Amino acid sequence: MKELINELKKMNLGKMVLNASLKDYTTYKIGGKAAVIIYPKNIDCLILLIKKLKINKVKFMVLGNGSNVLFSDRTYDGVIIKLDEFDKIEFIDNKVIAGSGASLMKVAYQSVRRGLTGLEFATGIPGSIGGAIYMNAGAYKSDMGYVVSKIKVLTPKMTVITMVNRELNFHYRTSFLKDHKDYICLEATLQLKKGNKEEMEQIVLDRKKRRLESQPLEYPSAGSVFRNPPDMFCGKLIEDLGYKGLIKGGAKISEKHANFIVNFNHAKAKDVKELIDFIKQVVKEKYNVDLVVEQELINWES
Repeated sequence: MKELINELKKMNLGKMVLNASLKDYTTYKIGGKAAVIIYPKNIDCLILLIKKLKINKVKFMVLGNGSNVLFSDRTYDGVIIKLDEFDKIEFIDNKVIAGSGASLMKVAYQSVRRGLTGLEFATGIPGSIGGAIYMNAGAYKSDMGYVVSKIKVLTPKMTVITMVNRELNFHYRTSFLKDHKDYICLEATLQLKKGNKEEMEQIVLDRKKRRLESQPLEYPSAGSVFRNPPDMFCGKLIEDLGYKGLIKGGAKISEKHANFIVNFNHAKAKDVKELIDFIKQVVKEKYNVDLVVEQELINWES
């Protein structure tokens, strides 16, 4: 790996961070080390990087804002790619073209300020555009599937193609990209509509107030842990079982919202994972419901 890193440095593909603590790259503030994190300068550098990694049979992954992931406590002995340089945001009439590394919240707030409606649901989601499309992020009965018109992706054959909404297979917290991890989102075109700016701003304020009251935003977390089963709410299921406030190590099921696990005291990744596994088990035993974890579990393979 050391030899490969030296070769990558000579290629000058973009900023590199060695032996990085993943606590600094995830909203859980949890995780082991990453051997190397690379920020490609542009699409050409990204393609050169991936080709080099494939030739050397080195594992790699693209990481957005780390707002929906749980890394294990072990070292990720591969390359983590961050597309932060792909952060262009451009408004054309009722459309916004945003790079995959752009902040979803930033795009949402800029849309509201321009009186464009469709992204109000995203003003409280701390992800990147690419990550939000990957997992079809959503809230308040809306999600990315309603606003994404098309995206540019890098295919496994290292070609750049355009995929339109109907090809992206958006469903509740999933998409084509989540099922095809070797396709990488580079840019998205979002189709919005003209709206009443004052009404939209009031909706955003009301929802912010509701989030502050109902979600444990004072602690590091990765948002909702489980997908809601049909016609059910995970938080209610867990709360009814009496597990609000349940602690494992430095991790805790939130007392504000039982579908949040928070890092309240220097938690290890294994603390969070054990709480996840426990809740899955007791909900299955009590309700015969198989909860699906919404967050991505990374580097847990034995």
